[in-house]
Amino acid sequence: MSITYELLEEFTGTRTTEMLDMENEGETITEESPCTDIQVRFTCTETNKTHERSVNVCLDADGAYDAEATLVRVGEVAMGVGHKIACGVIS
Repeated sequence: MSITYELLEEFTGTRTTEMLDMENEGETITEESPCTDIQVRFTCTETNKTHERSVNVCLDADGAYDAEATLVRVGEVAMGVGHKIACGVIS
């Protein structure tokens, strides 16, 4: 089973979220918070099933983001997603 992936965001160390402002009808609040993960969409090429989840990024010895190691990690997660699709845990 072949699984492809698409990074849904670029890692910046922060994530912006938007939510409804309960005190002002029709308005939203935007918040920025630190994060150590990225959102990824995995797709099974045989069944066309998709699965989205966060994957922790990799940091180097100095604590800086390591994009190359993170892609390796995403590939490892893709293999796990493939196994879960194959056994029906992800449907």
